[in-house]
Amino acid sequence: MESNRFSRRSFLAKSAAVAPMILSSGVLAAHGKPGANDRIVTGHIGVGGMGRHHLGDFLDNVAAICDVDSARLEEVRGQLPSPVDTYTDYREVLDRKDIDAVLIAAPDHWHGLMMVHACQAGKDVYVEKPACKTIEEGQAMVTAAKKYDRVVVVGSQGRQHPASAAIREYIQDGVIGDVQRVECWHVDNPMGGDPAKFGPAPDHLDWDRWLGPAAWRMYNPDYCPFNFRWVLDFGGGQIRDRGAHVFSVVSWCLGLDEKGPTKVNATGEHPTSGIWDVPQKFYIEYTFEDPGLTVTWDQRGARPVDYDFGAVFIGTKGQTVLKGGDGGCTAEQKVLDYLTEKHGETVTGRGDALKANHLNWFDCIRTRETPLMNIEAGHRIASMCILGNLSYRLERPLTWNAKKEQVIDDIGANRVLGGPGRGEYVLPVL
Repeated sequence: MESNRFSRRSFLAKSAAVAPMILSSGVLAAHGKPGANDRIVTGHIGVGGMGRHHLGDFLDNVAAICDVDSARLEEVRGQLPSPVDTYTDYREVLDRKDIDAVLIAAPDHWHGLMMVHACQAGKDVYVEKPACKTIEEGQAMVTAAKKYDRVVVVGSQGRQHPASAAIREYIQDGVIGDVQRVECWHVDNPMGGDPAKFGPAPDHLDWDRWLGPAAWRMYNPDYCPFNFRWVLDFGGGQIRDRGAHVFSVVSWCLGLDEKGPTKVNATGEHPTSGIWDVPQKFYIEYTFEDPGLTVTWDQRGARPVDYDFGAVFIGTKGQTVLKGGDGGCTAEQKVLDYLTEKHGETVTGRGDALKANHLNWFDCIRTRETPLMNIEAGHRIASMCILGNLSYRLERPLTWNAKKEQVIDDIGANRVLGGPGRGEYVLPVL
């Protein structure tokens, strides 16, 4: 696993290769608050893990960083090349009139509420994947972006990768015929977390604020910072982590951004020990009627190629494999050879997808156009992950009306498409 720590030298080395994201005079006039020197001024909410990676591309823009872990906050501030303001409450970042846009890289269960509040505060938003924890959150995020005319990008950067673009063109050119089945795979969820570690949170961590809208539970160091992914109420397992990447590419390649499955059927083994509750040996089948298509998610151990995750597109004339789906994607050589011949120049399938997603966000802030990885698509993709987990938790198949975003003839399932929040951490009425 890659370390989340970084040195000042490596941080600056990374930023040196990235052109400053400066806009020409007046481009922010649409929302009336250009930053100093006509640059887009950013605030960063959550500076662990991906939050630190994001900072490397925004060193000429960042004015404020925020994290509920004050020790982490001070560590990151000390590694930045220029002074920035620090906060432990994200709402103080949103209150700043000089900040034009925010990047949200808090744990998954915070994405929906923070993004909606950011839109209400007039900020454009880059929110990490998965876009939301519940269907209700996703709906509120889409509504907020439209109501407040905000540019929102979701951090499923895989569709910005040249390898994904190559596979998309290969498929849309009909080389493998009509795609009838997509088989996604991933290594299994881990099992563990030590119940003997429950106790008070360290002084530098505001545990109540870390929990936010999630249900209250006692602190355990095996919940955070990284392992929240293995708790259904926080992260939701590999399907909501990497599945949000893989499904993003699949949806983009096959034109599913405005559609959804009609049936979702998940099976999995309940963990037998530890405090993490994500399923083991997890398998989901999604049925789409338009187009006639089956998409599967398989965490039972089989790998079509030697890679931890990806997708196999199976058509009437052949198939092709995507390795990965996030910032690291690989297309088969036959795909690259086809495009090299088609375009008369070498196609390598290599590129920096994360930087491309950042640049697309900034360009769309300037033009007010719709980003490639927009919140509507992010909500649809997150919905697939959410419905898979929901089918597992309810232990029954779900029949889904993607237009109404409701489970058909299942009152119990529809009651848990949202959540009550907790205390002050509730979605506003839009």
